[in-house]
Amino acid sequence: MLSRRGFLSVSAVAFAAAKAAPVFARDVVELDWAELIPKGDTGTLIEQLRGIGVVEHGQLSTGFEQVAARGVTESFNGKTVRLPGFVVPLDFSSSGVTEFILASFVGACIHVPPPPANQLVLVTARKPYMMGDLFDPVEVTGTFGTAATQTDLAEIGYTLSDAKVRAYPG
Repeated sequence: MLSRRGFLSVSAVAFAAAKAAPVFARDVVELDWAELIPKGDTGTLIEQLRGIGVVEHGQLSTGFEQVAARGVTESFNGKTVRLPGFVVPLDFSSSGVTEFILASFVGACIHVPPPPANQLVLVTARKPYMMGDLFDPVEVTGTFGTAATQTDLAEIGYTLSDAKVRAYPG
């Protein structure tokens, strides 16, 4: 029989182990890109840009200026989320991509005006991801946060850190 002190020690160890335990699938929030647009921000531009697809530089009659977002949502801060999208590499080597922009459609930030910041996620991968092609979708699971970040390609509104990246299953 455990004494009160022994029970508390076992409870403390169990609590510490539970905090350090890996995240199970039930703990992961499956996000949709629309959930990243706060109420009142229409996201109309995103639908227009998705319709354009990938184009060559100079093909558009408009400039390549990023449209300002009205805001970001903080509803998912600190949660483990999963979000599909396309990789726009920022930091890569022969072992793979370690930092990239996750975008909702192929070619975002490269051949069309970048989406608003609330439709871009800066991903820091747990380990390098060996990507095949920019046209291949991925699924990213990591710790979500809001953080205004400026890169040479676009302003970004969100982050996914310590992320696991894999080819999109589908």
